[in-house]
Amino acid sequence: MDPRFRAWRGVGTGALALGAVLALSGLPIVAADSVTAKPVTFAKDVAPIFQQKCQECHQPGSIAPMSLITYEDSRPWARSIKDRVTKRQMPPWHIDKTIGVQQFKNDMSLTDEQIDTIVRWVDAGAPLGNPNDMPPAKPLVSDNEWQAVKDGLGQPDLIIKAKPYTMPARHQDVWWRPVTDIPVAEARWVKAVEIRPSSLLGRKIVHHAVAYLVQDNDPDSINRGTTERVGDPRPGAFNNDDLTGRRAQLMEWAIGKGYDLYRPGTGKLLLPGSQLSWDVHIHAVGEEIEDAVEMGLWLYPKGQEPQHRSYLVAFQGMKDRASLDIPPNTISETDGFTVLKQAAILENFQPHMHLRGKAMEVEAILPDGTTEVVSYVGNFNFNWMTNYIYKDEAAPAYPKGTIIHVRAWHDNTTANKSNPDPNQWVGWGDRTVDEMAHAWINVTYISDEEYKAWVDEHKKAPGARAQQ
Repeated sequence: MDPRFRAWRGVGTGALALGAVLALSGLPIVAADSVTAKPVTFAKDVAPIFQQKCQECHQPGSIAPMSLITYEDSRPWARSIKDRVTKRQMPPWHIDKTIGVQQFKNDMSLTDEQIDTIVRWVDAGAPLGNPNDMPPAKPLVSDNEWQAVKDGLGQPDLIIKAKPYTMPARHQDVWWRPVTDIPVAEARWVKAVEIRPSSLLGRKIVHHAVAYLVQDNDPDSINRGTTERVGDPRPGAFNNDDLTGRRAQLMEWAIGKGYDLYRPGTGKLLLPGSQLSWDVHIHAVGEEIEDAVEMGLWLYPKGQEPQHRSYLVAFQGMKDRASLDIPPNTISETDGFTVLKQAAILENFQPHMHLRGKAMEVEAILPDGTTEVVSYVGNFNFNWMTNYIYKDEAAPAYPKGTIIHVRAWHDNTTANKSNPDPNQWVGWGDRTVDEMAHAWINVTYISDEEYKAWVDEHKKAPGARAQQ
């Protein structure tokens, strides 16, 4: 289905349909009784919203282009703020709110009421109101703080830093691949993991970083639940078109992503003597910058062993590399189909494309032929590789034999403001100007018996599981 019409799925008539029209047109979504509602001011109504949802990035010296700490900071940007929030471009939470899983552990989006408040404030002339109504100032933290710390997980138990790299002001893209020892003297289980550039300047040059887990004495660290062998009996002989499933993945980080938080009772196992093999994509930005990406790990207490491992799987949105073939001045659509060889719980959704990425959908095709959309991002933004982490009670489970269908759209036209050149023919590749199409999903594989118990506990028919 063309992503321009995805917003209509699951939308009723009347006021809901009108809201869909406004959302698609970019016009403000205003509550029906807003005309007679009490006046909205910055001090009393808008400042608390900015504190809760915006100031983490919009503060002096941070990555945002302007500060939203004070009224004086915010007032000149009022119309721009209204435009961004009504189009749901900011905060960067671009998942469709009308279909699929709707409960998340890290939801940063504005509610409809908050958007309405900001719109009415701007339409009223963006008044300050009574300065005494301003909420107490929120303590500011460095934007390079761990996102997991900001969200209340506490400081990481272990920090592992890669060897630094100095990127010249002008240079072709670099893939930096150092190896770092993991300093554990005994087996430890990981419950959350985060990668970040080690400095704010580093965030300018690091496009993404993948951390592979090197544990040669631990074959169970490699995903077997979807990866297909190709007739070679040797360990590690897998389908060459499975671009990321042939190695044990600890985490992938990209611009705008926070952390991976595993379900209770699941995690990643670290063994003594293991290493991290980094794959860091770095690009030049006009100034010389040195940075070393680093990983924070939050561990289970010693002796506590989760029942299941979590596997990071890149479900492809294309048949193979050659099938990602985007002609000039076109919008293209590609599909990828991956069979679950075991029953599984899907823990999150993180679409990954490059500058021409437009939209991505994850659909489950069950063995009985029924289908359901798990998640859909219709307004993909290359600058924000948001990871949508499902709440434990909302994460969908599927039986063995389910097909995970990833559909991706790329916009190689002048309508795509991020497009460096719509007259170029674009194919698969690692460079930012090339393209990719896969959905990063943490997967917990479960037995058939556990799947049946899950269905009984949730009391949901297959076609209703993701409608939460």
